[in-house]
Amino acid sequence: MEWTGLNKLREQYLSFFESKGHTRMDSASLIPKGDNSLLLINSGMAPLKKFFLGQAVPPNVRVTTCQKCIRTPDIERVGKTARHGTFFEMLGNFSFGDYFKREAINWAWEFFTQVLKLPVDKLHISVYQEDDEAYDIWTKEIGVQPSHMTRLGKEDNFWEHGSGPCGPCSEIYFDRGDAKGCGRPDCHVGCECDRFVEVWNLVFSQFDSDGKGHYAEMAHKNIDTGMGLERLACVMQGVDNIFEVDTIQNIMKHVCQIADTAYHEDAKKDVSLRVITDHIRSTVFMVGDGITPANEGRGYVLKRLLRRAARHGRLLGIHEPFLYQVAETVIQESGDAYPELRDKKDLIIKIIRFEEESFARTIDRGTEMLQLKVSTLKQVGITEIPGKDAFTLSDTYGFPIDLTIEMAAEQGMTVDEEGFYAYMDEQKKRARADRASKVKTSWGGDDALPKGLAKTDFTGYSELTSDASVLAIVVDGQSVQSIEPGAEGVIVLDRTPFYAESGGQVGDTGIIEGAGTFAVADTRKSGDGQYLHIGSVEQGTLHVGDTVTAKVDAERRQAIMRNHTAAHLLQAALRKVLGDHVHQAGQLVNAERCRFDFSHFSSTGKGELKRVEQLINREILAALPVTTEEMPIDEARKIGAMALFGEKYGDVVRVVKAGSSSVEFCGGTHVSNTAQLGLCRIVSESSVAAGVRRIELATGANVLELLDQADSTLNEAAKALKLASASELPEKCAAISNELREQAKEIDRLNQKIANSKLEELFSDAAVVSGIKLVSAMLTDVKPDMLRKMGDEIRDREENVIALLAGINGENGNFYCVCSKSAVEKGAHAGKIIQRIAAVTGGKGGGRPDSAMGGIGKTYMVDEAIAMLQKVAGDMLMPE
Repeated sequence: MEWTGLNKLREQYLSFFESKGHTRMDSASLIPKGDNSLLLINSGMAPLKKFFLGQAVPPNVRVTTCQKCIRTPDIERVGKTARHGTFFEMLGNFSFGDYFKREAINWAWEFFTQVLKLPVDKLHISVYQEDDEAYDIWTKEIGVQPSHMTRLGKEDNFWEHGSGPCGPCSEIYFDRGDAKGCGRPDCHVGCECDRFVEVWNLVFSQFDSDGKGHYAEMAHKNIDTGMGLERLACVMQGVDNIFEVDTIQNIMKHVCQIADTAYHEDAKKDVSLRVITDHIRSTVFMVGDGITPANEGRGYVLKRLLRRAARHGRLLGIHEPFLYQVAETVIQESGDAYPELRDKKDLIIKIIRFEEESFARTIDRGTEMLQLKVSTLKQVGITEIPGKDAFTLSDTYGFPIDLTIEMAAEQGMTVDEEGFYAYMDEQKKRARADRASKVKTSWGGDDALPKGLAKTDFTGYSELTSDASVLAIVVDGQSVQSIEPGAEGVIVLDRTPFYAESGGQVGDTGIIEGAGTFAVADTRKSGDGQYLHIGSVEQGTLHVGDTVTAKVDAERRQAIMRNHTAAHLLQAALRKVLGDHVHQAGQLVNAERCRFDFSHFSSTGKGELKRVEQLINREILAALPVTTEEMPIDEARKIGAMALFGEKYGDVVRVVKAGSSSVEFCGGTHVSNTAQLGLCRIVSESSVAAGVRRIELATGANVLELLDQADSTLNEAAKALKLASASELPEKCAAISNELREQAKEIDRLNQKIANSKLEELFSDAAVVSGIKLVSAMLTDVKPDMLRKMGDEIRDREENVIALLAGINGENGNFYCVCSKSAVEKGAHAGKIIQRIAAVTGGKGGGRPDSAMGGIGKTYMVDEAIAMLQKVAGDMLMPE
């Protein structure tokens, strides 16, 4: 047994199983494809589930993979122990109805003892207690001594997940020696101590369970094995945990260098080092697969990991963005095995740095608000932060709940987590209800379709009208033989020109004509490839088996095609103007607009948008061809075809070339020449998430409609201002603006004059505490800047004064407090006064000892708040 690097171990494993007739498959994306049960890929078997379930045909009956995985249930424990992590690589070899126990066991033993040369006396085996077949193979054929064999029960050595394929498993353990054990003479495999490490799990899927305790032997048995690459590296490198494995340790060393610290010198710092090292591995791979920070789903997982790592950076004394630097080391360590990391290096680093910088602003703002809340609660003896306040910190300020809990604990406080999640659930319910109210569909799910239904042949690339046969009809979630006039339902045809919603392009509408007429309101596609025409019968009756004519709404389809081709031209133009980091992050193409989301890290300037629009219109006016071609994926990549970020494609792809520079993988429909777009106009540009911008544009007749609307608006505005022509608007608007500005100045001057006249009244009734005059007033129609001016004048005028001013302006209001130099010397603090006074109204605020500003919550409580000034000041001021 010799020391072996993690990268070499990965290659040794995959090459070994290739030599045994296995096809090496690339790791699937961390984003599950066609599996809504998972948020992120969390096992080597997960991407291959479709092969085990017979939903797809594997490239070979023997497959081997090294699958990148993320698991986050124990995220709070990552760092606190050296065992837990969120990212790992899972080695696996799989058989889909080909070889079974004998081969799986023999090859596992051969790989361990002959390739890795692990000592035989260090290897121990467990089998299911009733699996005599596996036990005999291990002992009688392999020659493992019975003393190194352990039979375990169903809980440990039987893989089962509800109904479906299941079976016994056999695990291979490595004995780390007495020094790692519990010291008991009966210490053995299955003990809770650290001596015996489970390295490889061989699952023998041989039964079909009905989920009720009945198991039927399967005719075609499967093999599913899994071995954590990092755990194997721990064994081969003789280290205690994954954070000491070579590639992972190199990442940690980079963090140590930035933080100017060392591992194993300080237990608290070690926690932070482990958190950062693990989380940066996860984030790099997630961003590499197209995941961007968001407030829900897998994007929220990414954001949480990034922010938790950044928070621990601060605990190490790192206050500048640094994770993006460590990301380069992650890419360097794993880029050979996962080339997408090198391909997307610039984008990965930009997204991580952008999120770090965003979080730096968030944590400063959130920390200030949290500290103010903690201080206010402590003053009244409350030690738990209410769930509503924690939710506000999260929802309004983007401050993660886990950080609220951590930072509250540092102040000896707890958080009402149950209340927080109740508010969170309420918000999610509102969002779900809002989404549900916008969904208009008669489709209830693929289960309603008859079993064994043939896939629909799509003819819509070349024609908009096709003759077809009705394969199935679904009404109210039930498969039926006919559909009557007025009924809503779904019709499946054997062939159709209707494009099904996919890749951001909406589904086609139109009619299906036969013995009756069916108006198609939307077209979608089932998981098995049937096109679902959703709509209602306008007249007559349609039956399964009828011959019909399917006609797409040609005018609408052409508008959609114009906008889809414009999306391709837009991406090419954006990359020219903004840089090669631009990649599609989502799109919606319908008859009215193209909505295109893309990776970028700042707002796009008007000049840049103008250049983008000009580049697209040049392509349109040049009347350049738009062509589509199916080709091998390697050939497509050679010609520079852009793929959707994070998407996986088959061996043959459809490539669309639009204009002079756009070449993309795409299954959508397009015009045949750029001139057919007519003209392009960018309608808007905005932010949709951290590092993601959105552009909406229009083409063709929609541009003419925009121009008509603009003309109408200008003419209406000119009419309202009694102008003869809209061309006079700029001059007139400038004149009105200047006039309003002068009037506003005059109003401010008069208000200031009125306010100054009230200063004498304020001092005439001033109370005196410890030689300091207390001045207070509530003023209406006063803005914050005027409050400051008045307060500063009071402080300059009087040597011994504390002034509290409340300004109400409509439904909003502000407090402003000033303390003279002598008042501060006697213990007064304007910031603390504002904190206590504003809290009475439900507002917040703070500031310096001599001046502070705060917000007024409930304006009707201002008088009550002001009345507290004498008590609050009295608590602070030293008696004379």
